[in-house]
Amino acid sequence: MTNIDFTKSADGLVPVIVQDFASGKVLMLGYMNQEAFNKTTTEKVVTFYSRSKQRLWTKGETSGHFLHVKSVQIDCDQDTILIKAQPQGAVCHTGADTCFGEKNDDNLQFISYLCDTIHARRLENAKESYTAHLFRKGINKIAQKVGEEAVEVVIEAKDSNDDLFKAEAADLLFHYLVLLEAKNIPLADVIDVLKSRHQ
Repeated sequence: MTNIDFTKSADGLVPVIVQDFASGKVLMLGYMNQEAFNKTTTEKVVTFYSRSKQRLWTKGETSGHFLHVKSVQIDCDQDTILIKAQPQGAVCHTGADTCFGEKNDDNLQFISYLCDTIHARRLENAKESYTAHLFRKGINKIAQKVGEEAVEVVIEAKDSNDDLFKAEAADLLFHYLVLLEAKNIPLADVIDVLKSRHQ
């Protein structure tokens, strides 16, 4: 990780943008000094330096709405931090999802996170991972699972239980993403095909 230049401002603080790792929504803006940054990266929970309290302040220390760190990036000038985090409850003190009054419900961005997770499972090849197990079985097994899940979706579509239909649709989508990963084809390539047809 690139070193952060905490000396650019007289108070030794740098701005920190916190973004939801799954939805991509910007949750809030805060400030960190070196001590707050070290605590954040060590404990994996976002801690700011509060300019009003004049002390370190862990987001959620009173409300329980912590921000769990997923990744940390530094900008090109080494004076701004981007943290992707998983919020544990509402982020804003007003009870809103974000400090900008936006609803944090863009679930389609979660697909990108899921694709990254599937890719990681393929590389890790962990014995306890169902996804890694599928990759070990090979492309034929993965393609077979997509076919099986598609049939289940068709069967549930003919019934009236929406919850079962949604569960089977989720299984189909998951296994389809696994198949794309096995074929080394990014979902973005498939979306490009859809875009070209739309045009």
